[in-house]
Amino acid sequence: MDDRHMQIGEVATRTELSLRTIRHYEETGLVTPSARSQGGFRLYTETDVARLMVIRRMKPLGFTLEQMRDLLDATDRLDGNDALDGTEREFLLGRVREFEQAATEQVGKLRVQLARAEDFAAILRTRLDQNTHVVRKG
Repeated sequence: MDDRHMQIGEVATRTELSLRTIRHYEETGLVTPSARSQGGFRLYTETDVARLMVIRRMKPLGFTLEQMRDLLDATDRLDGNDALDGTEREFLLGRVREFEQAATEQVGKLRVQLARAEDFAAILRTRLDQNTHVVRKG
């Protein structure tokens, strides 16, 4: 990936996360800036941004910080340069599969909630339309 460094403000804009949230993820050990400027500013790479995007995508699905850490650890180890034996690789792939299944299940639940919300909004629109077209006698 790109070796270019970005300051936290640019990363916040790119990820649509607040500065506070990015700092919180650093404090909890989920994302560590790749470098610091001479003035002590956090500097991030595209790899760091990609990591934050994984976290951002997991959050609305209800994953905990610990679960995020677990998935990131598994993917880091799978993507790392360390040689993995077959057993360890299968274990890590199994963990990622569990997360994929949990995400798919949560997406299904969210689709049901969205359909219900859309139905409710449609009912309200219909009610408004009916009441705006009624000619009042008086």
